[in-house]
Amino acid sequence: MKKICFIVDSIFTIGGVQRVTAVIAKELAKEYDVTILTFDKTEKKDTTMYGLNEANITYRFIQYPKVGELKNKLCKTYSGIYLKLQPQSRWSSNLYARSSFPSELRQVLLAELKREDFDIIIGDHAPLAARLATLKKDLPKAKLIGWLHNSYEALFGDNSHYYIGAKRRRHYIYQFRKLDDVVVLCQDDANRFHQYDHQFLPTVIYNPLTLKSGSPSQGKSKRFLTVGRFTPLHKGIDLLIEAFHLFAQKNHGWMLDIVGEGKEEPKYRALISKYELEDRITIHPFTNQIQNYYSNAQVYVLSSRWEGMPLVLVEAMSHGLPIVTSDLPVCQEILSDFGLYFENGNIEGLAQRLVEATHIDWQTKSQEALKIAQRFDLHLIVEQWKQLLE
Repeated sequence: MKKICFIVDSIFTIGGVQRVTAVIAKELAKEYDVTILTFDKTEKKDTTMYGLNEANITYRFIQYPKVGELKNKLCKTYSGIYLKLQPQSRWSSNLYARSSFPSELRQVLLAELKREDFDIIIGDHAPLAARLATLKKDLPKAKLIGWLHNSYEALFGDNSHYYIGAKRRRHYIYQFRKLDDVVVLCQDDANRFHQYDHQFLPTVIYNPLTLKSGSPSQGKSKRFLTVGRFTPLHKGIDLLIEAFHLFAQKNHGWMLDIVGEGKEEPKYRALISKYELEDRITIHPFTNQIQNYYSNAQVYVLSSRWEGMPLVLVEAMSHGLPIVTSDLPVCQEILSDFGLYFENGNIEGLAQRLVEATHIDWQTKSQEALKIAQRFDLHLIVEQWKQLLE
C-alpha cells in the first residue's frame, strides 16, 4: 500500500481548502496509507470536522522554530534585494527559495517527512508547494506534487490579493518545475502557466462536489442566493448589493439571501441600510445545513472579483439552480453557455442579468444545471487523483 502525505497549513479549521483536502484525503485513505501533516496546534484536533473521523488517517503536527536574529536579518536582506531587482535566473530563484525558507525551518520539515518512507508527498497551496520543492534533492524516492487552490490571476496577477504577486511569479514557477507534478483547478490556469513558461504544464483536476445535496429547488421562491466568506475585494458581495438596489427599484417581490461571515459584514449591512433594503436583503451566518438555502433559492449569484475553483457554483447546480456569474475564465470553463454572465465588476451589467434571470425558462435551466453538476461527482474526481498518483 502506497504511503501519501498531505502537507497543509491547517486541516482543523473552517475553509474551502480544508474541506476539499479532507474529502480527497478521506477517499484516498480507502486504498492508500494517508498521513496529514499540519501546522494546526495539537489542541485544535477535531476529526469530526468534515467527517475525518470516518477515515483511517494519521495526523502529525509540526511547528517551526524561531530563526536567529542575525540569520533572519540576512535572509530578509537578500529577499528584499531579490524582490526589488527581480532577477530572472534560476540560481537567484534558488537562493531566494532558501532565504525565504531558512535552513532551520527546512530541516524541521525535512525531518518530519523522513520519519516515514512516503511514496507521494503533496504540498497543499502554492507557498507549501514551493517550499516542498526546495527539498526535492533530499527526498529522491518520493513523488512530490504541488496542489494549487487559487487561480493564476489571484496568485500572480498585477492586482494579486496574495503576498505572492507578480514580483514572485518567475520564482514560484522555477520552484514548481522542480516538482514531479503540479495540480491546478482549471484548464485556463494550466494554459496561462504554460504560456508564461513553455517548459511548465500543470495537471488539471477540478475540485469535486463535497456537499451532500438537499432537495432540488422548485424555482418558485423569488429568492436570489449567494454564499461566501466576507473578505475584502473577493466575493464581490458589495457589488451584488449595489446591483440588487438597481434591480429592486423596478422588480418587486424578489429577495436576496447572503450566507456567510467575515470582517466585511459591517460594510455590507451599511450598504443595505443605505438603500433601505432591510426587508429584502438578509444576511445569514454560515450553517452546516446550507442545503436548505440552496433548496429554497430560485437563482444563484456569484459576483466574485476572482476565484480559484468556485465550488459554490457546483453546489448550487446540484440543487437545480440557474447561475448568474461574473465572467471569470474559470466560471466560463465550468458553465460554458449555461451561465448568465456579466462583466467582472460591472454593477449595471449584474443588475441587468438579475432582471434576465427572472424571465428564463426555469425548468429547462434547472435540468441542465443538474446534468452539469454530475461532472463534478466525487468518485470521478478521485479517479483522476488515483491516475496521477499511480
